Amino acid sequence: MPQLTTLSRDASNGEILEVVHKDGAVILKGMLGPAELEALMVELRPYMDATRYGQDAFTGFRTTRTGALVARSPTCRKLVLDPKVLEATRVFLEPYCARVQLHLAQVIRLAAGQPQQMIHRDRWAWGKYLQGVEPQFNTIWALTDFTEENGATHVVPGSTTWPDDREVKPEEVCRAEMTAGSVLLYTGSVFHGGGENRSAGDRIGLNITYSLGWLRQEENQYLSCPPDIARELPPELQDLLGYTLGSYALGYYTPPLPPGEGPEVVGPEFALGRKLSGEGIGSAELLDAVTQADAKRG
Repeated sequence: MPQLTTLSRDASNGEILEVVHKDGAVILKGMLGPAELEALMVELRPYMDATRYGQDAFTGFRTTRTGALVARSPTCRKLVLDPKVLEATRVFLEPYCARVQLHLAQVIRLAAGQPQQMIHRDRWAWGKYLQGVEPQFNTIWALTDFTEENGATHVVPGSTTWPDDREVKPEEVCRAEMTAGSVLLYTGSVFHGGGENRSAGDRIGLNITYSLGWLRQEENQYLSCPPDIARELPPELQDLLGYTLGSYALGYYTPPLPPGEGPEVVGPEFALGRKLSGEGIGSAELLDAVTQADAKRG
């Protein structure tokens, strides 16, 4: 059976991405301490307890999935902005975009008795239309220990280049066993799935994923974290939520105000009270970023 590589939290970005490009996934241990884990559980537990189980086999009849975490959990906001994860994300995705965005923030709880999830690719959220592009970079933060018994995520190392219809053999699958406070980094193209929880307790993980800024997000961040909440957040987090242009002229709007009372064609950050130097579509800064991204792609 193959094994996933586990690195320390001090691993360099180069070391992390070397493993990711080879296997499609890597574990970083010791990313969260006891105080941060406790804070997350205090903030998230009421919402998890109020969430109903999934309604189909994929989402899990014994699994809860709770979202809107940027709006609900101050500690989750810190994880979304984790410098090590964001550096790896941006370097991994930058060949395909000018900006990255938050795709999903969800706490997933596998309760006792949850069967194994089907093996899949997260990139299938967009169907199978995208070819030759890696659309996302993902994390699962372990809030409890991930063990074989409680349903540690199944991962198929080296599967990122396989055809979508490739059948996964049992001997090609390994388990992302890790201690609480560790994080699994994995790509949108690696085959994986939740394990079977044969234990008497919950397996809880925080699924924070990022995608190309020009794609539709799996979780609608404008509704999960609307302007009245988002305007109080740091600008970097606002941008990750999508309150900025995703590429040149992509995502602008015009405030529907009476004649003369508002501007035309501004970026989404205007809804938060932000006015950037390049206000309006086609800012020189963003156009330059798009041009550089195109140059890297050749």
